[in-house]
Amino acid sequence: MAALNEKLGLCPKTFGEATVDGKLVKLYTLKNEKTGMVAQLINHGAKLVTLYVPDAKGEFADVVLGYSTLAEYLACDNAKGVGEPFFGATIGRYGNRIGKGKFSIDGVEYQVEVNENQNSLHGGTQGFYAKAFDANQIDDKTIEFTYTSADGEMGYPGNLTMKLTYTLCDCGSLKLIYSATTDKPTLCNLTHHSFFNLSGEGNPTICDEKIQIFADSITPVDNALIPTGEIMPVDGTPFDLRKLTVIGDGIDANHEQIKLGGGYDHNWVLSEKPDAEGLRKAALVVDDKSGRTMTVLTTEPSMQFYAGNFLNGTQKGKSGVMYARRSALCLETQHYPDSPNHANFPSTVLRPGETYHHVCIYKFDVKK
Repeated sequence: MAALNEKLGLCPKTFGEATVDGKLVKLYTLKNEKTGMVAQLINHGAKLVTLYVPDAKGEFADVVLGYSTLAEYLACDNAKGVGEPFFGATIGRYGNRIGKGKFSIDGVEYQVEVNENQNSLHGGTQGFYAKAFDANQIDDKTIEFTYTSADGEMGYPGNLTMKLTYTLCDCGSLKLIYSATTDKPTLCNLTHHSFFNLSGEGNPTICDEKIQIFADSITPVDNALIPTGEIMPVDGTPFDLRKLTVIGDGIDANHEQIKLGGGYDHNWVLSEKPDAEGLRKAALVVDDKSGRTMTVLTTEPSMQFYAGNFLNGTQKGKSGVMYARRSALCLETQHYPDSPNHANFPSTVLRPGETYHHVCIYKFDVKK
């Protein structure tokens, strides 16, 4: 473990000796002796900073994008959400977009902060990704982050208290469990925003990786990237990823939705039936070069597949490499974008007395 910590090049206790919201930002290390996997996280945005996973030869590589200093993460926050890649971040109160930042609950209209053209994206300029969480490391494999979002923060009603637990499981999974409660009716749609490259962080593309998404339809978007309210079958389109498909094969297809998203940046409506624990298979990613595979399972009804179309070579990562366009992908399990403005979408309203519950599992393996 000491050798691996040296390779990581990060301090095992603090992350730059800086404070955010009056709280010291610390770096926490999780390890699983059975699998050899190692994860490092910071309580700033409850972010996943590194994730070391073995390949088919048993060699480890960090498979998530990120920075090596807190100052670089804070610089993104100070960009006020414009161009923020949200590397490894916890997203809330509302993951993805709300059109014009407007919605109503029980006839009361709300205006939350608009930070992406005319939309509210990922909770606003001070969404959960920018907040200092309290952290409690349970054991070597598990850590718990908590945060209370005050009534009116970024325009959202109610005091929302959330908890997120990360665990490195013996089966080779990184398991995330979210819960939240509120004292007023509010919206809650939390997600995780790691950028993955199964060949290893700093590799130039994910277009040669293969993906399978267990979904029969997507929620198409307009030119502001807000869902139209339709549910569009994937049949006969570049969004039909029900069989393992090379990502690059359809990412620049001549299709209106591909053009609007600049490639894949859409919400897939998951079609697998949940198991006894409420989990359904969302996606499978296969990297032939390393032999690594990643299966995504979730209790959520949908997943955003974002292929890093807006990475532009200006972000220098942990390895010192500039992150190129489409050098990583995000698989964000979630409720549908802009749900409160579409009566036919599953509700994202959380009420007093209810508990929001969301499980997301990234399970790593190698090709058999």
